Amino acid sequence: MKIYSYKELIVWQKSIKLVKEIFVLTDKFPRSEIYGLISQMRRAAISIPSNIAEGYGRRSHKEYIQFYAIAYGSALELETQLIIAKELQFADENDLHKAEALLTEVIKMLYVLVYKEKKGVVAIQN
Repeated sequence: MKIYSYKELIVWQKSIKLVKEIFVLTDKFPRSEIYGLISQMRRAAISIPSNIAEGYGRRSHKEYIQFYAIAYGSALELETQLIIAKELQFADENDLHKAEALLTEVIKMLYVLVYKEKKGVVAIQN
């Protein structure tokens, strides 16, 4: 199946949902964190679909892998920040769990995508 746009990638679609979820979640954090954890988490979340889109737009296999790996790294960064938010009790446990579950899905999908790209199993075509 040929993919004509990065918007067709399920991992991109889920990462957009994750961005929305992170914005809703961090809106409940203490205002004192507006330039701290809130800002960091929002940037990390936005970085995920942004790097997937940029990787898709690149013309070389090596660049695909590089940008998908950057998206994966941003997802792990966000995972760490969610752990910190949980430890500091900045949000309701249920709200955190919803974001964590979606992030876990995205992390798994990115891991598989990077692994398969490195093995040459999948080649996203534009």
